[in-house]
Amino acid sequence: MIILFGLAVTGSNPAQACGRDSDCRIGDRHYRIHLPPGYEGTEKMGALVYVHGYRGTAKGAMRNKALLALAESLGVALIAVKSAADDWAIPGAPSAVVKPDTDELAYFDAVLEDAERRFGIDPGNIAASGFSAGGMMVWTLACHRSDRFVGFVPMSGVFWAPIPATCTSPPAPVIHVHGTTDKTVPLAGRKVLDARQGVVQDVIDMYATYGSYGAPRAQAYGGLSCEERRNPNGVRLDLCLFDGGHSFGLKRLEAALARLDFGAKADGRRVTRR
Repeated sequence: MIILFGLAVTGSNPAQACGRDSDCRIGDRHYRIHLPPGYEGTEKMGALVYVHGYRGTAKGAMRNKALLALAESLGVALIAVKSAADDWAIPGAPSAVVKPDTDELAYFDAVLEDAERRFGIDPGNIAASGFSAGGMMVWTLACHRSDRFVGFVPMSGVFWAPIPATCTSPPAPVIHVHGTTDKTVPLAGRKVLDARQGVVQDVIDMYATYGSYGAPRAQAYGGLSCEERRNPNGVRLDLCLFDGGHSFGLKRLEAALARLDFGAKADGRRVTRR
């Protein structure tokens, strides 16, 4: 047993608290967290926040051994969040699958504050990724909570229509990953119940205009064909496509996070946004 930021810890879980196999409660909501083996708690560490898709769970995310292994290889914690209902309550989402009056941004604020306090998560080294509906939530974070993260990798999900005209927090590094033959969340979007998905290119164009990004240039990495943009501050905006449908690819996520230069830093300093 060790003492981690004021909490008694056995393995990766604070005693009588929470971790990979038990919920970290925040009011009537929760999240789960996995810390790399051997973490002594003497220094703050970074974290990858993973946002599940429709009807997903934090428990389910923690069953993904490959995702856990990726976080461990990066030397960061894995934080798995959970929607209040079947889907994330974000603007334009289908009314039948979300819990009304849910403030998801406040929930994410609370998760980060709790994880920073309980586990010593470094507030200057947190990235977010999510698949499908989780990608939609990640885009919402990029637009309204960019100051809390060093970068974002939304996968196969964008805003619900109408997409926002602008954002409320500074431009941040975003690498959007999407399959060219995706039929669940097509590049052109589709109608779902009383809602409609946004068009991927429209989202990229909105964010490029908002962040004063330059013209795209072609680049390929990690099985992805990308159009990379930079703004005057060198902040990245990439649209990366792969041949395939609505599928989560760990290697694609790994390649995108490497492009963001995300992971543990030997000197413990804040990750530089690029």
